[in-house]
Amino acid sequence: MDLESKVKKMGLGHEQGFGAPCLKCKDKCEGFELHFWRKICRNCKCGQEEHDVLTSNEEDRKVGKLFEDTKYTTLIAKLKTDGIPMYKRNVMILTNPVSAKKNISINTVTYEWAPPVQNQTLARQYMQMLPKEKQPVAGSEGAQYRKKQLAKQLPAHDQDPSKCHELSPNEVKQMEQFVKKYKNEALGVGDVKFPSEVEAKATDKNNANNGDRSTSAVVGAMEDKSSGQKGSQYSCYRCKLNMKEGDPAVYAERAGYDKLWHPACFVCCTCSELLVDMIYFWKNGNLYCGRHYCDSEKPRCAGCDELIFSNEYTQAEGQNWHLKHFCCFDCDCVLAGEIYVMVNDKPVCKPCYVKNHAVICQGCHNAIDPEVQRVTYNNFNWHATTECFLCSCCSKSLIGQKFMPIEGMVFCSVECKKKMMS
Repeated sequence: MDLESKVKKMGLGHEQGFGAPCLKCKDKCEGFELHFWRKICRNCKCGQEEHDVLTSNEEDRKVGKLFEDTKYTTLIAKLKTDGIPMYKRNVMILTNPVSAKKNISINTVTYEWAPPVQNQTLARQYMQMLPKEKQPVAGSEGAQYRKKQLAKQLPAHDQDPSKCHELSPNEVKQMEQFVKKYKNEALGVGDVKFPSEVEAKATDKNNANNGDRSTSAVVGAMEDKSSGQKGSQYSCYRCKLNMKEGDPAVYAERAGYDKLWHPACFVCCTCSELLVDMIYFWKNGNLYCGRHYCDSEKPRCAGCDELIFSNEYTQAEGQNWHLKHFCCFDCDCVLAGEIYVMVNDKPVCKPCYVKNHAVICQGCHNAIDPEVQRVTYNNFNWHATTECFLCSCCSKSLIGQKFMPIEGMVFCSVECKKKMMS
């Protein structure tokens, strides 16, 4: 190994998750290697969240930084060594005795995250109301789902300028102001409570404020008690269905305690994914995850995935791009003024398209240039020329003619087909 390769390998070895296997591509990916400005793997083009990267420490630092300078500082602890705020996840361990015929064994279930409530029965009920595949039990599909959503919903580069690529001093200042604003106006963490408990508190508060003139607080769209029905009915703000008696609900302080959600309905209004660890952003009567709240406020670069704080950026193919990031997805050459082709929503320069993605002509067996006309039938393609789109038997040109396709072959007549097939 030459010195340059050695230095390169050593440098990349310090990258977060270097060499981690891709859960999506399996053996096709040589292991995670971060692109120098895109937030993807250079080997397989999947995001870091698709790789089996051990990120719990990094993720806890990221969420810790998010909660810094907010009312949620009770959920973080500052490390004595470097003063970095770390997220104190509430890990829940449940121990259930399992009786066999003679022996009693202990079955332990560890939840990598659980609602930070005193009452473990309440936390347990909350967990059971989530879809099984989304319950963050250690080592399960649900734990993997939570990890992926932490990376997706709360990108570090949406709150920390040091995680962004080449911001100008002015852009850093703008970003810091933006983060401060959303921490003050939108960020929140859901509460898990029994609706009757909230109703009682709201009623007491109203009584204290209004004296004898108080009216019962409307909590979670409760039905009017004068309607002759026994007790109060609570309905979910998202699905509008009634809550069952004795089931826990999720509340969002920013939304007001007159709204509640089923645990499985506490989702982002854009992506409909469970709000990871109940961390939400509230805006115009809607719950958002961090990513989609930021998208509703700022343009996001489709190249580097970062929010754009510059006044100058380009729009192409219905997406936004930093000027220097509108590049070929394969070779990173800048595409301004160049011919490009969209492949899976990613721009690719013409040479890379011809080399890596172009379809092959059944007639001449060469790649078909993206700018020339072609004939496509099922998964087969031909140059739309008299030299390539021919009868597979008699070589008659089929341009503008009726033809009979059989797998990758085309015929001008039944006779030619029979002759070739016999």
